[in-house]
Amino acid sequence: MKFIVTDEVKALGVKAMGVEISNIDNQEITEEYIAWRQTAIRELLAFYTDYDYKNDPVFEGFYRLHEKVGVPRRKNIPACENLVKLLLKKQELFAINKAVDIYNIISMRSKLALGAHDIDRFAGNVTLRLTDGSERFVPLGSDELKPVRAGEYSYIDDSNEIICHLEIRQVEKDKVTETSRNIFYIVQGNEATPMSLLQETAEELIRVTEQFCGGTGRLL
Repeated sequence: MKFIVTDEVKALGVKAMGVEISNIDNQEITEEYIAWRQTAIRELLAFYTDYDYKNDPVFEGFYRLHEKVGVPRRKNIPACENLVKLLLKKQELFAINKAVDIYNIISMRSKLALGAHDIDRFAGNVTLRLTDGSERFVPLGSDELKPVRAGEYSYIDDSNEIICHLEIRQVEKDKVTETSRNIFYIVQGNEATPMSLLQETAEELIRVTEQFCGGTGRLL
């Protein structure tokens, strides 16, 4: 597959990379993985307890992106900030599956917006572009189409279906499950995040996923 970012999205200050990892095992849970996960959660809780994330330039950078495309601040919390709030509230990371838990942990470490999508469940390539209002969008956890407003950046497959709206809302169509074998990871930042951070984060995603899920990863 190919991952394309249009110039008009780049001009907003959106920075994005893609990762493809093929032939993973998303089912087997090893003692090594459990230990890694538990240690990572303890470190994140220690880091974010009493952290002033409201004044963090990276989190604020996502709000500024949303403002540029007319998306209200109050109802559209950046993905990583939302994860941090849930972690602090529950004092634990809700377990979904290895591939999803891995990217959630790395997202909170890096403060970047990450997402995982089952390649075998979306059509062709993915383009990060501005919507025109014709796109199909069924958010994760829903079975109903949601109207799409023109001018909002989204990740869209070759069938004109949104697989991630902004960097916030993923979709039911290609959610990653325990039986998923081929994964497309999104790695997204903003004007406050250098491309070197995205590169390092993408490489960490590949390294950790290969370690605990097997498979073969590559940067897109």
